[in-house]
Amino acid sequence: MKIKDTEIISLMQDPRTQEKGVRALMDAYQSRLYWHIRRIIVDGDLAQDTLQETFIKAYQNFHQFKNDSQLYTWLYRIATNEALQQVNKLKKMQKTDEDPEYHMQNLIADNTDGDAEEIQILLQNAIQSLPEKQKLVFMMRYYDDLPYEEISKIVDMSVGTLKTNYHYAKQKIEEYIKENYER
Repeated sequence: MKIKDTEIISLMQDPRTQEKGVRALMDAYQSRLYWHIRRIIVDGDLAQDTLQETFIKAYQNFHQFKNDSQLYTWLYRIATNEALQQVNKLKKMQKTDEDPEYHMQNLIADNTDGDAEEIQILLQNAIQSLPEKQKLVFMMRYYDDLPYEEISKIVDMSVGTLKTNYHYAKQKIEEYIKENYER
């Protein structure tokens, strides 16, 4: 039986049942959050570490959850921020002479089956080449199928701006694939 958000919130707010609440929170959301993080970070081990950091932050800051959004929206925002921090750390650690596109292609190839289609690799490379805001908006709409209103709460942008970012992201991805697809 799937536990409801109201039950999780109730468990988390009571110090006597907080540990049970954390377990319920993780059971309910770890898979969805992992795949969201994984699309941003790509590396499975780092995504798992980031997921753990997300739950630690959620536990430590649960008192800040105001119940004015869905629990998943609040967790999604934490996960997004944690993943972006990891990406920024990785960018700082990368050597300047390393080709990021080559590095990304190797990460994708290492984390997919050997039969991965060229188009999937191109899609991932295209997404990774997008500016950060367009990348986030595209992934939330394309992979998670979130409505613009939810995304607006997560990234603190207007719906109109989100739609524009998504439109430009789609255009750039299509152009990237057309330019790089070899038949």
